[in-house]
Amino acid sequence: MKLAYWMYAGPAHIGTLRIASSFKNVHAIMHAPLGDDYFNVMRSMLERDRNFTPVTASIVDRHVLARGSQEKVIYNITRKDKEANPDLVVLTPTCTSSILQEDLQNFVSRASVETDSDIILADVNHYRFNELQASDRTLEQIVTFYIKRSLNENTLNKTKSNKPSVNIIGMLSLGFHSQHDLVELRRLFQDLDIQINQIIPENASVNDLKNLPKAWFNFVPYRETGLLTAKFLQKEFDMPFIDTIPMGLTNLKEFINAIENILQNYNCQRNYDNYLQNQIKYISQAAWFSRSIDCQNLTGKTAIVFGDASHAVAMTKILHLEMHIKVLWAGTYCVNDADWFHSQVQNICSEVLITDDHNVVGDMIARTDPNAIFGTQMERHIGKRLNIPCGVISSPVHIQNFPISYKPFVGFEGTNQIADLVYNSFTLGMEDHLLDLFGGHDTTDILTNTLSSNSEIVWSPQALQELSKIPGFIRGKVKRNTEKFAMNKKTYLIDLDLMYEAKEKLGT
Repeated sequence: MKLAYWMYAGPAHIGTLRIASSFKNVHAIMHAPLGDDYFNVMRSMLERDRNFTPVTASIVDRHVLARGSQEKVIYNITRKDKEANPDLVVLTPTCTSSILQEDLQNFVSRASVETDSDIILADVNHYRFNELQASDRTLEQIVTFYIKRSLNENTLNKTKSNKPSVNIIGMLSLGFHSQHDLVELRRLFQDLDIQINQIIPENASVNDLKNLPKAWFNFVPYRETGLLTAKFLQKEFDMPFIDTIPMGLTNLKEFINAIENILQNYNCQRNYDNYLQNQIKYISQAAWFSRSIDCQNLTGKTAIVFGDASHAVAMTKILHLEMHIKVLWAGTYCVNDADWFHSQVQNICSEVLITDDHNVVGDMIARTDPNAIFGTQMERHIGKRLNIPCGVISSPVHIQNFPISYKPFVGFEGTNQIADLVYNSFTLGMEDHLLDLFGGHDTTDILTNTLSSNSEIVWSPQALQELSKIPGFIRGKVKRNTEKFAMNKKTYLIDLDLMYEAKEKLGT
């Protein structure tokens, strides 16, 4: 746990609440002080949900600190049990209330005597886990709880479905374009003639979790949430799983080939070659676009990629393998998945960055000076400061990345959306010149080789006047190179003499 004014992944209790609020008829009790109870507002705003978020805050105040939390927590659990009649109540502290070191498991045991609902305490270390790790662990905990109960009661359904079927694991609230992705995944599995057995946790009932083993295999669209559950089901029931996000043509082909191999193990022969060809020819325009004259305008362009592991890997493959754009470096803030990330991108980009420190990311972007950024909301802000365009491809995001219009990132329609995003994220020469000519660009006054530098570069009026004579489509690059030259000389005033010296030595 650390104090920060920006985090790529939120605190652990947010991950637990995302899982609990995604299930149908599950209520969460959050044991927290005022200030930690922002989840309801955030979810209602971003998801545009018409229903109330099923989360109740059991507030820790001075009265609670004086006599302990047990009475209040148990009261809130039993009250919600009577009012909402949920199938399950999940109790979670926050990292703040965890400091009290209270025996919350004892609270759960006491409350269970008075309620009809199932009650569990989220088994998450709030000092070591972030939002994504906590959501992965909480989903596994809930699935394990109901699977083991069904085993004990002999109500578990292990009989495989007659037709090939799949469980989609890890679709939850506040996911990046996840609602749109789910529509596309339904369409994709329908085209492949594969039944969807269950989708968890999104709008799923915990009482149906005993039917998970009926599926032929499991699919985890995003590694950040669902991988632990898939591994548990594989260990308990020998259920294979696929964790390749079908984002981009390269991953789509790998995903469909993995399905063919799994079905073959069930003695079900399927060949999707014709389907792939038809989709690439008539639905996805990405393959054609990558060979078109428009895409040739991107020749020689460079980019960087940063985000969660799933989206960053997929985007790096799209840029390098499909659109032939040089990826200067690719990175992720999912530090716990560093080994997998390295194995996926180390041969298709020049450098790999694993960090959850946005200052390191910002300095890396400033140092490498790409033509475009593909990252999170933070990278969009960094790009704004450096006058580098950015396409958002991963959480964390702003409300503008929860669109009402249909914009999936997976499937064949997703390839079209990504092709548009990539092309429109690059600023092309004549476009930049015209925008600058007609006053269409914001300006950035200070650009250095690191964002975290405390030193300011000052331009003399004469140097700024000379800079204004340079065509807009290369002015930003000239300015950055001149400032880097000045920084290397430990000079913080750029006058005409220094400007001409930089031009002579750097060729700018």
